[in-house]
Amino acid sequence: MRPEPLRPTDPARLGSYELVGRLGEGGMGTVFLATTPAGTQVAVKVVRADLAPDDEFRRRFRSEVARARQVPPFCTAEVLDADPDADHPYLVVEYVEGPTLQQVVDEKGPLTAANLHSVAIGVATALTAIHGAGIIHRDLKPRNVLLAPGTPKVIDFGIARDIDGAHTANTSPEFMMGTVAYMAPERFGDDDVPLTAAADVFAWGGVVTYAGTGRTPFGGESPPATAGRILTREPDLSGLSGPLRELVALALRKDPAERPSARELLDLLVSSPSRPAASALEGQPVLRAAANQAQSVTGLMPNPPREEPTVAVPPPPLLYDISEVPEEERADTGERKRRWFLPAAVALLVLTVITGAMMLVFRPMIESAAAPATPQTEPPASSAPAVPPGPLLLADELDRERLWLAKTEPDGKSSCVFVEGELRVRIDTKSLYKCRGPQDALPDDLSIDVGVRLLTGNACAAIWFHFKLPRGGHLVRVCQGNVFVGAHQGTDVTVSRTLPLDQPIVVGGPATRIGLHVAGETVTVTRDGVEIGNAPLGKAEISGNRVLLGVILDRDMPEAEAAEVAFDRIELRGPSAR
Repeated sequence: MRPEPLRPTDPARLGSYELVGRLGEGGMGTVFLATTPAGTQVAVKVVRADLAPDDEFRRRFRSEVARARQVPPFCTAEVLDADPDADHPYLVVEYVEGPTLQQVVDEKGPLTAANLHSVAIGVATALTAIHGAGIIHRDLKPRNVLLAPGTPKVIDFGIARDIDGAHTANTSPEFMMGTVAYMAPERFGDDDVPLTAAADVFAWGGVVTYAGTGRTPFGGESPPATAGRILTREPDLSGLSGPLRELVALALRKDPAERPSARELLDLLVSSPSRPAASALEGQPVLRAAANQAQSVTGLMPNPPREEPTVAVPPPPLLYDISEVPEEERADTGERKRRWFLPAAVALLVLTVITGAMMLVFRPMIESAAAPATPQTEPPASSAPAVPPGPLLLADELDRERLWLAKTEPDGKSSCVFVEGELRVRIDTKSLYKCRGPQDALPDDLSIDVGVRLLTGNACAAIWFHFKLPRGGHLVRVCQGNVFVGAHQGTDVTVSRTLPLDQPIVVGGPATRIGLHVAGETVTVTRDGVEIGNAPLGKAEISGNRVLLGVILDRDMPEAEAAEVAFDRIELRGPSAR
C-alpha cells in the first residue's frame, strides 16, 4: 500500500510510534504508516476523533483489539500492540508492503492462473486462521487483500464479530456494513438471523472471481441491483475454469449450509492436482508454510504417525490415517486432513484408488467402466458383516474427537457431541444434520459397520456413502421399524427400497450394529451380522467417496422438540480380496 502524506490535523505521534503517512481511511478510523523507536515500519489504526469519546465505539474498538489478538498471523497482518484506552485509541499491526488486489486487477487486469491460485490459497488460509479463532471478518473484499511478497495478506477486522452470537445487523443494501458485491444472501434477510463464517466463504468466492475475471460474480449497476442479483441469480463465473471454478461455485451457494468451510476450501486447494495450484505452491514456499501452519493450528495438519489403533480381527495391514478432517456444513473449526501410509504389498493397488478418487473430486464426473463386484455371502460371526471382511481402511471408536469431530451450530439447535463414549447427533428445527468426518478417498466398493442407537422416537440414524459436495450421495436411514435405502441430492431424499426389521429398534436401548456392504450397484444391509436385505443403488450420477454420519427426522413419526441418535465404533473396510 502506498502511503499518502499526513494531513495538518493528523497527530504526529501515538504513544511511542511516530506517524509518517496515511495508508487508508474507513468508517471507524484512519490507518497510518508509523515507525517504532527501533525504526521498524508498522501500521497504526486510530479511531476517528469524533468517535473516540463515544462509549459504544470505544467498546467496539476494545472488542476489535481482543479479536485481532486471537487470530494467528497466517496470511493476515500480525497484531503487535494496542491501546484501546488512550485519548486516541489505536491498534498496531504488521505493515504489509504491497498493493491491494483491487489495485492490481484495476491496473493490470485479471491475474494469471498460478497467481490466481496463490490468492485463492492465501485468502482461504487467512479465513481458516480467522475462523479458527472464532471470528468472522464480515468485510472481505479485494481492497482488504494485500499482495505482499511471499504470500497474500488479509487485513482489516474493523467490523468483525465474534462467531458466537454474531448477528447481521441489517438495514438497506446501501447502508449495510461491508461491501454489497461480496455479501452473502443471508446478510440481506431478517435482523435476527445469526451470521456465520459461511458469509466469509461466500465473500471468498466473490474475491476469487474478481481476481480471475476482473468483475464481481453478480454485477449490478447499484448496490440494490447487486443485492437483488445475489438473492435471485446464479453467479457469472465465465473466465474461471477447472477445479477452482467448481470450488468458487460451491462457495457462492445461496444456502450457507451448502458452502464448504474455509478449512475445507484450503484442504481442497492445497491438495489439488491441477497445474496452476501446484505451481502456486511450488513457487511460493512462504505461502505453502502459511497454509501448513493454518492447517496445524486448526488440528488437521498431518503429523508423524504415533500408534496404530487396535484391530479386533487380524486383517491385512491397516491403512492408517493420522490426522482428521471435518466434513461439510457450515462451520469452521477443528478438522484434520489425513494421508495413508501403505504397506508395500498393497501400495500400488491403493495408490490407484486414491488417484481415481482425486480425479472425482477435482474433475467432472466420469462413468466407471469397472465391472460390479460380486457380493459375498459367507456366514457371519455374531457381530461381523455377512460377507468376508476386506482390509481395514479406517476405524474410530467414536468416543472422542478423532476421525469424526464435534460441532455445534451457532443457534445451538443442531450438534454433534461426544457424550459417555458415543457420538450423539441432535437436531431441533432442521430435518437432518451431518457430522464432520474423514475426507479419505474411499473405494466405490466398501463395507461400513457402525453401532447405532435411536435416542428419540422421531429420529432415524443416517449413514451417507459415496458422498460428494454438492451432488450428494447414497443414504441409508435406520429407523425404528425399517431401514430405508436411497439417495440424498440437494434437498431431495429418495428411497429405492424399504427393508423392514423383524424386531423394531428400542428407543433408548442398547446399540445395534448396522452393516452396509457395497458391491457394484447393490448394497447389502445387515443388523448385528444378520442380513436383512439388499437394495439397488441407482443414481449413476453419484460419484463421491466420502462416508458421513448424522440424523434425519422419521417422517412417519410425530415431530417432537428434538430428534437425537447416537453412534459408536465404526469400521470402514475395502472390498474382499476374493
